[in-house]
Amino acid sequence: MLLSTGTRTLQDQLFHRDLPRVREALGVGATMALLKGRSNYVCRHHLRRNLAEGRFERREDVAVLRRIERFAAISASGDRSEAPGIAEDAPAWAHATSTRENCLGQDCPDFADCFVFKARQAAQQADIVVVNHHLFCADLALRDEGVAELLPTTDALIFDEAHQLPEIATQFFGRSVSTRQLAEFARDLLRVGLADARDAADWAQLAGTIEQGLRVLRLAAGRPGRLDAQQLRGHAALREAVGDLVAALALPALAAAAERSRDLARLRVRAAELAQGLRSWLAGLDPDADAQRFRSALDAPAGAPGEAQDESPAQHEDADSPSILWAEVHQSGVTLHRTPLSVAGTFRRHRESAARAWIFTSATLAVAGRFDHFTSAMGLEEVRTLCWESPFDFAQRALLYVPRHCGDPASPRFAHQVAAAAWPLIEANRGRAFVLCTSLRMVEQQAALLGERIRQSGLEIELLVQGQASRPALIERFRTLRSPVLVGSASFWEGVDVVGPQLSLVIIDKLPFAAPDDPILRARIDAMRRAGGDPFREIQLPAAAMALKQGAGRLIRSETDRGVLAICDERLLARPYGRRLVASLPPFPITRDEEDALAFCVVGAGALSATPATSDDRPAAGRS
Repeated sequence: MLLSTGTRTLQDQLFHRDLPRVREALGVGATMALLKGRSNYVCRHHLRRNLAEGRFERREDVAVLRRIERFAAISASGDRSEAPGIAEDAPAWAHATSTRENCLGQDCPDFADCFVFKARQAAQQADIVVVNHHLFCADLALRDEGVAELLPTTDALIFDEAHQLPEIATQFFGRSVSTRQLAEFARDLLRVGLADARDAADWAQLAGTIEQGLRVLRLAAGRPGRLDAQQLRGHAALREAVGDLVAALALPALAAAAERSRDLARLRVRAAELAQGLRSWLAGLDPDADAQRFRSALDAPAGAPGEAQDESPAQHEDADSPSILWAEVHQSGVTLHRTPLSVAGTFRRHRESAARAWIFTSATLAVAGRFDHFTSAMGLEEVRTLCWESPFDFAQRALLYVPRHCGDPASPRFAHQVAAAAWPLIEANRGRAFVLCTSLRMVEQQAALLGERIRQSGLEIELLVQGQASRPALIERFRTLRSPVLVGSASFWEGVDVVGPQLSLVIIDKLPFAAPDDPILRARIDAMRRAGGDPFREIQLPAAAMALKQGAGRLIRSETDRGVLAICDERLLARPYGRRLVASLPPFPITRDEEDALAFCVVGAGALSATPATSDDRPAAGRS
């Protein structure tokens, strides 16, 4: 049996805590294995080589790498999550792990002691293998290309947190080339060239040409944001910069020197793969090719709109689904994407390839009691669905509060109104709150506005803000502080489990509709309209309902939990489509009265004083 879940943290929880309890309760002796992507395991070869060559951007990396070296010498797994006192996101790990691009495989001198190889061997022999969705999708992509699979073939597949699968699969079954990948290649070209074939070429000049091309590309790309195919076709400078990088990757000196070492041979393959990815992306921007791709969009199933990946295989494009060409511009780099419009055909093909059970579970798969959105995205035509109500007593132990005066979320004053509505609740609850925002911009605004109110109040409330530290560090600090308030965006909406009164207030700024500048969403909306469908009801609203349910799910985590969920978006009750969103949430009593919400806070009155919402407060059927 293969059990796949959403994150590496959940993998560890399932493997080390939950599954042993189940095995003990059932009295079975099933063997288990935990398997993660290669970037989670120490690579002895790269660790040793990088320590020997000593080229690091940060002086502290050397000390951290020495600690990793000592950990690898005594560890049975080499799993970075087990390294004591070394943060999993420490930059030094990049020098102590391998990637698909630079792994030497069976040619590696350390192959016999390879942690990745040993973990995969154990997985092949185990009765139950625990993986994550990124690794599972990487395995499917490799199988499509005829490459040896990463994971064993099993009779049953169980997907925990299955609502994440369509988005993760969309990442894996597309193609992308980033300036980060190219910069890493240039650094490796210089390092390996000087070490293994110093006399073969001017490696500094060759690497420098690529690095200069990356600077030109980033400058040409302009301000951070997302560019769709239409915008890219009018962006001659960006396309020219990509073409120059293709030329810079034509490295005859590398081809001539490739036989002199394993690392040089691997670099030659990497150069070819990167150049092909860039050429394919440029070719896809040809208007005639684009029109041909989108003719098939009318019949393609609509998917859901799309946290570091475990594997980066040379990804497979589903022949049944057209691709979306777009670019993502960051402050420090650019990623060029070729993304499938739908992954339904891919999953349908893999399900039909072998007779086995596919089981999808999640607290947020259903939207108003229906699974259509998920089954469409995953190509599930014949499927049995079951939905169980939560065992928690929401009617007595929780309250949904929708403030009356936050106004239009598009208003420039909206952030101030959210803070004004949130502060009395935070004050009454003495912190112990999550403020979940739908954008990083709102995180910054709420951090500033609430921070000022905390200073003025003189209360001993500590404000934690996304970006101040890693996500695990912020959550752990939240658990230990007396009166914390954490302000965060998407990564804090799910996968966070704080039980008890420590988290007894969750405030959501607005309904989590996907950003309108998302090229994937725009393309799917366009395809749905061409097919005569209703993209709002069939794509945007279900996605928002699942996201809202995830955020709301942070509040009640046990039978004894109690608290207030505040959603500062009047559209939840004022717009007709709000009924579907409310129906997708747990059965909270609803109030619009601030006094009811304040009384319900943990340190407040205690008894449920809010009355059910009136008919005026509840959304009507239909849609405007």
